[in-house]
Amino acid sequence: MATWHDAPPPAREVGRSMRLGFRCKCPNCGQGKLFRSFLKATPSCEACGEDMSVHRADDMPPYVTIMIVGHIVVPANLLFERGADWSMMTHMIIWPLLTILLTLAFIQPVKGALIAYQWALRLHGFDPNGDPHDIPLKHDLPQKAGS
Repeated sequence: MATWHDAPPPAREVGRSMRLGFRCKCPNCGQGKLFRSFLKATPSCEACGEDMSVHRADDMPPYVTIMIVGHIVVPANLLFERGADWSMMTHMIIWPLLTILLTLAFIQPVKGALIAYQWALRLHGFDPNGDPHDIPLKHDLPQKAGS
């Protein structure tokens, strides 16, 4: 028989959470800042106290940022290379500079959106029941004497 504590937690709105995360705001309350420095997430929301230290964004924000920036810069480069009569030096200045600026502009909002996505779906450390990947494997358990 199920009890009140066996009920699944209420669903979180993924789209709203990701929009708040993209704006670098807490996905729970929308008030507190998600980052304490450029790419360092705050341990907890200053407004609502939501624990943000358990996120595992890892290498995903750079991959997503590369995809976004690549889909902007490459078509623009091809368009201007065919339509504009620019020197090679102009191309060599504009496209790397634009790539760097767009990458710096997108990396923090993308990381915020990915942290908010994890929060909304209760992935990794945001799951109140714990992370299934934290279950110790057989070889990690202490061995009995004589085994």
